[in-house]
Amino acid sequence: MLDFEIAPKITKDLLLSKFSEETIFCHYLGINSISKKLVRNTTRNDRNPTCGFYRNSRGTLILHDFATGEYFNCFSYVMKAYHCEFHKALEIIASDFGILKQKNNIPKKIRHIPKFEDENKITHIQIEMTKFNEQDLKWWGSFGISEKTLKKFRVFSCKSVFLNGNLISQRAQHNPIYGYYFGKKNGIEQWRIYFPQRKEMRFMGNVPTKTVQGYKQLPKSGKLLVITKSMKDVLLLHELGIPAIAPNSETQNVSDKMFEELKSRFKYIVYVYDNDLPGISNMVKFKKQNPEAIYHWIPRAYKAKDITDFYKKYGKLETIKFIKLEIDKIKNGRKTKFIK
Repeated sequence: MLDFEIAPKITKDLLLSKFSEETIFCHYLGINSISKKLVRNTTRNDRNPTCGFYRNSRGTLILHDFATGEYFNCFSYVMKAYHCEFHKALEIIASDFGILKQKNNIPKKIRHIPKFEDENKITHIQIEMTKFNEQDLKWWGSFGISEKTLKKFRVFSCKSVFLNGNLISQRAQHNPIYGYYFGKKNGIEQWRIYFPQRKEMRFMGNVPTKTVQGYKQLPKSGKLLVITKSMKDVLLLHELGIPAIAPNSETQNVSDKMFEELKSRFKYIVYVYDNDLPGISNMVKFKKQNPEAIYHWIPRAYKAKDITDFYKKYGKLETIKFIKLEIDKIKNGRKTKFIK
C-alpha cells in the first residue's frame, strides 16, 4: 500500500501538463529514451525485447507488444504493471513523480524525455530459415502433418526472427520456431510466427487481422468446408482430405462477404472449435452471425479439445473413423454435438 494523502484532483490532463508520455513510459520501462528500437515488456517475465512504439491516429504514444498483441498508453501500462484501476495508476504516477507528498518521501529528480516522432508505422518481420530437421518432422508428424503439407501451406522452420531489424528470438533445441508465410502486401512480407513450446505468447506477427489461414489452398468447390481455430487443425484436416480454413484468431469470424462466397462453393460449412468454454462461447457468437452453418465440437468424453489433440491421442485410423461418423450425421441430418 502506498502511504500518501490523496490529492483531490489528480487527473490525466494534470499529469500530462507536467510530464510527457515519453517521460512516464521511460520511468516505468526503465529506459533512457523512446526510439524505434524494441524494448522489453517489464510487466511479464520475458527477457526478449518484443515491444515497439508508435503514435495512433489521435497522436497518443502507444506501446505495442508484438508477442502478446497488447497495446498500452502510458497510463494503461502502469495499470498493467501494478494490477490496478485507472484512478490508482494516476495516484501511483503522481506519487512517483513528486506531485503527491508521501511520508518519508524524498523528491525525485525527473528527467524529461524528448518527444518521439513516429515516421514509420509499418512492422517488418524477417526470418532466417533453416531446413526441417528430424525433431521438427517428428513433432508435426505426431499431429499427422507431413513435410509435403507444410510446404504446400508455406510453413517454414525458423533459425532466427527479426522484428524491425532487431533480433528477437533464436531457435534452440527446446525452442523450435515456425513461420507461417502469407506473401507480401505493399512490398512487406506477412508472417505469423509460432513458438509451440511457450506456455504463453505463442504467436506474433504482422498479418492483417482479417487474414484467413488456408484460404488460398482451398479447392474451387466441394461438399464440406470446415472453419476451425488454428492453422495446425487446418493442416491436419488437409491431410485427411477435408478442406479447412482458420481466421487469424480464435475470437474472430470470417467476414460476411467471405462467408457468402464460401456458401456458393461448398454444400456444408461446419465450424469446429475447441470444446472448452472459450471455444463454445465463440461458436455461439458466430452462430448469430452465420446461422446457416453447422456448429460442432468433439464430445468431451474423448478428452481431446480439438482435432489435432484427438489425432495425437487416438491415431490416424480412429480419427478418420470418427470424422466419417460425424460427416454421416451431418449428411443425414442427425443430431450431434451441435449448437441449437
